[in-house]
Amino acid sequence: MHVSKEVRTKNIPKLNRRKNVQGKIMFLYILPFLLLSFAFSYYPLHGWIYAFYDYRPPLKLSQCDFVGLQWFNMLFANPTQIKLIMKVMLNTFAISGLTLATTILPVIFAIFLSEIKCKWFRNFVQTFTTVPNFISWVMVFSVAYSLFTGTGMVNTMLLKIGLIDTPIKFLDGDTHTWLSMLLWYIWKSLGWGSIMYLAAIAGIDQELYEAARVDGANRFKLMRHITLPALMPTFFVILMLSVANFLNNGLDQYYVFQNAFNRQHIQVLDLYVYNVGMTGSSPSLATAIGMLKSLVSITLLFAVNLLSKKIRGVTII
Repeated sequence: MHVSKEVRTKNIPKLNRRKNVQGKIMFLYILPFLLLSFAFSYYPLHGWIYAFYDYRPPLKLSQCDFVGLQWFNMLFANPTQIKLIMKVMLNTFAISGLTLATTILPVIFAIFLSEIKCKWFRNFVQTFTTVPNFISWVMVFSVAYSLFTGTGMVNTMLLKIGLIDTPIKFLDGDTHTWLSMLLWYIWKSLGWGSIMYLAAIAGIDQELYEAARVDGANRFKLMRHITLPALMPTFFVILMLSVANFLNNGLDQYYVFQNAFNRQHIQVLDLYVYNVGMTGSSPSLATAIGMLKSLVSITLLFAVNLLSKKIRGVTII
């Protein structure tokens, strides 16, 4: 049925009002998440003001002396402090680099997991590898302590069967600290990290696989030429976010595994900030270090975003 131009013109204001109402409704949907983001991500930035004061608990901030950039200058004025920070940064970059190098493992795991035809076994493997993500690092260390201490189950078994004469120092030694932290991280996060890739695999058009099978492709060629390329956009987005969070190793894992023997290689930037602020009784210095870490992370984010735009033509912000 033909609709005259006058009727269409009269309906335009109604359509605009309807779109405005729908837009307001959508905004109300996301408003709680915006408030949560502000409360937990932006409002705490007010605490950066402590980096410009000589804060001494439990005094109020107004009762403390304003020192300006004193704490920032202290980070680079003392050779001993510079040496310590360089060691902490080395640990941070080494562990973050190893973690970044293993970001392809969830992709590979998801691809092979999706190829398991037995449904109950596939669900069992996925559940078994995802559950560790919900176990706290305190509980993980408790299990590690029971297994790998000098009197733990592993050393006891090795001693009884005669493979070793003295207990191996798995936890209270400083050998391969970076590698051991990486292995614990992979064990805890591999299954959880593969969930997004499994969802991406489920969204691949099955006609591509059928057409490839008609052309004689086997399962490995299907994985190489269809599944893997389809996962690359998701992988690159996660990789860019990981690079942006390069300095954010986290605190829990390294805090529970640290001891007097491995502190030299396990103390990453987040743990160092905690030790300075809590055990070192210098909250202002810890805040200054945290500020610098945040600024570097933001710089990395924009650098990776610019690199992505130049190489792939796609940005994340």
